[in-house]
Amino acid sequence: MTADDFRELALALPEATEKGHMNHPDFRVKGKIFATLGPGETWGMVKLTPDQQKVFVRAEPEVFEPFNGAWGLRGCTKVCLEEATAGVVRRALVAAWRNTAPKNLAKLYEDELD
Repeated sequence: MTADDFRELALALPEATEKGHMNHPDFRVKGKIFATLGPGETWGMVKLTPDQQKVFVRAEPEVFEPFNGAWGLRGCTKVCLEEATAGVVRRALVAAWRNTAPKNLAKLYEDELD
């Protein structure tokens, strides 16, 4: 998977927008970040819950890994783009989007994103 593939999947989610901070792209829903591309765009980040993070890391350890420190403990998860497939990254992005989107917006698109 490339950074452009990650970007396309993230921006396909409802009301997702691309902005930037700290000199790299991020993806937001209603102004809140749910995913980013790292500097150099060789990896991505998805904001999962700690429980979701455990599931993704266990299922695809070559693709997902927790970030070090407090961010990782809260569920911020690194995505190795080179090892990733579109299907698994889409599932992670959808989870991150749902975690971040306002509840009424997430409910509105619940069936569409499954």
